[in-house]
Amino acid sequence: MTLTDTRNEFLAGRISKPDFIHIMYERHHSKLFDYGTYLKQTNIASIEITDDSVIMTSRDNGIRMACPTGDYRVAPVEALNFLDYESEDSAMIMKLVAAAQNIVDIGANMGWYSINIAKTFPDCHVYAFEPIPRTFDFLERNIQLNALENIHAYPFGLSNERKDLVFYYYTEGSVNASSANLSERVDADLITCQVERLDDFVDSLKLRVDFIKCDVEGAELFAFQGGLETLKRDKPIVFTEMLRKWAAKFNYHPNKIINIFSSIGYRCFYVKGDHLNEIREITEVTAETNFFFLHDVQHCQQINALIN
Repeated sequence: MTLTDTRNEFLAGRISKPDFIHIMYERHHSKLFDYGTYLKQTNIASIEITDDSVIMTSRDNGIRMACPTGDYRVAPVEALNFLDYESEDSAMIMKLVAAAQNIVDIGANMGWYSINIAKTFPDCHVYAFEPIPRTFDFLERNIQLNALENIHAYPFGLSNERKDLVFYYYTEGSVNASSANLSERVDADLITCQVERLDDFVDSLKLRVDFIKCDVEGAELFAFQGGLETLKRDKPIVFTEMLRKWAAKFNYHPNKIINIFSSIGYRCFYVKGDHLNEIREITEVTAETNFFFLHDVQHCQQINALIN
């Protein structure tokens, strides 16, 4: 029963005033104080409740993010559940992106990585791509909440060709929006979005790309195929998700991505603590899902400093 439901019960005379006061506190208001105690152990420093909004602020970097109603998996909520959000990967990203000027965030969602990078390194430029309209609206809102002018947000995705593409989306998991029905939910919303090629985008702005973060729920292969010339020319550091179960929805194995990068001089790593561990192929027992690609020549200093 919601706050409004309880109050309506009182207004209708079905709950006495003393019972109403007791029920409102025990059922609803007491949770505010529970959160006050719980937050101490998480990377969320505060929760701000305003008209129709819940805004969470991260403890480590002071990032403010508006959280949509009903989304179970948005980064601040994940930080509440698991005390932080991808902390080891995030720390490694911050090490590797420190010298980058131009960062591309493919699948930016509501901006957790883009905003953290842009705030930590105010002289860089982050190019954030998010095709789902509702999610993009929150991305723009969160950029504004943090008063960041070095993030450039684009309401389309990146793939291996320019076209309209149908995405499967459901409110509880905006991070799982994909051009394949990963959840196999029959009630997923079908949303037609535009996708373009990274190579075309980069050429149009005459950019040199230094770092790429890519998380597009199984379609990573196609994003890299559409940016292959950029990868060859600029040799950016790449952070990407690669899941066997999601890739299978698109009829490929993540090792195909590793092979593409290997053919142009890259090595693949995962994070363990504060070091990088090399991995040459993903097998059925591989537990890691996030990986870094560093070029053997271009990034030899970073590899030598960070490899375990």
